[in-house]
Amino acid sequence: MNKNSKIYIAGHRGLVGSAILKNLESKGYKNLIYKTHSELDLIDQKAVAKFFEIEKPEYVILAAAKVGGIVANNIYRADFIYENLQIQNNIIHQSYLNGVKKLLFLGSTCIYPKNAPQPMREEYLLTSPLEYTNEPYAIAKITGIKMCESYNLQYGTNFISVMPTNLYGINDNFDLEKSHVLPALLRKIYLAKLLSENRFDEVLKNLNLNNIEDAEKYLLKFGVSKNQVEIWGSGNPRREFLYSEDMADACVFLLENINFENSFDKNNKEIRNTHINLGTGSDISIRDLAELIKKIVGFNGEFIYNISKPDGTMIKLTDSSKLHDLGWKHKVKLEEGIRKVFEWYRKG
Repeated sequence: MNKNSKIYIAGHRGLVGSAILKNLESKGYKNLIYKTHSELDLIDQKAVAKFFEIEKPEYVILAAAKVGGIVANNIYRADFIYENLQIQNNIIHQSYLNGVKKLLFLGSTCIYPKNAPQPMREEYLLTSPLEYTNEPYAIAKITGIKMCESYNLQYGTNFISVMPTNLYGINDNFDLEKSHVLPALLRKIYLAKLLSENRFDEVLKNLNLNNIEDAEKYLLKFGVSKNQVEIWGSGNPRREFLYSEDMADACVFLLENINFENSFDKNNKEIRNTHINLGTGSDISIRDLAELIKKIVGFNGEFIYNISKPDGTMIKLTDSSKLHDLGWKHKVKLEEGIRKVFEWYRKG
């Protein structure tokens, strides 16, 4: 891959894609192509085929996906499996048909079994049942990994897969219903702080509402008031978080340095689990994460833990030794990253 290589980034506006786009630009890559959803619907097979025939990208980064937190994953199960499978099928197959030199597929560590040994190694994939609440999304991502692997074996393509741990960063999704735990907590705690300080104009602007009574009523649906914030579950589950710009740097590093044939253990009799974990190797409880965000935001209220709601998997920590052995490690610590995201969100 050289600085003039034609690189297509699918999902360039999302948390993952925007960070990768920024990283590529910072490294001097000039021939980058991307389309908004209104310009190209990745679920539309014919539209994707036409795009590839016209553009003929040399490299493809498949960062487009339907994503969300535990609530969205559990409610919109059909949407998560259908849309993600369609996007993946269209882009991976067209990359093969159009002779793409290398494709990078981004999945998620939710692909691992609910009760996988910790930390989770690549070889734990498909060894026991998944966490039910995000099973449709996980199955779609597992399919993407195996699709890349199968095309490599049958057609000689160079499609590699990476599995980032829980990501956070600039351009994250802060939707109160559909976002992941870190941005959801940050927005809830920030809104509670604004309410506690009677900064009602800022609350209304944040929610795009005109009446503070309506805003307070709406926020109560999500357990947010001026004195407290409700958090789903016990707060005991532990999660690992990787800053999106670190994730992007790892992805570009792998694009530049790793091919399918050197992404797996040569001692394996069968080529399996060629995907690579992206993580930090450290985790934090949801309770401690909430307290950290509370400190950064400056909220003085309390947290209420709703134990009638699901916790999900209790521990999810990745073993990223495969990535580290290849020569890459993360740089941004969790508190530093959250402060960066909060400043960006607060100003936006």
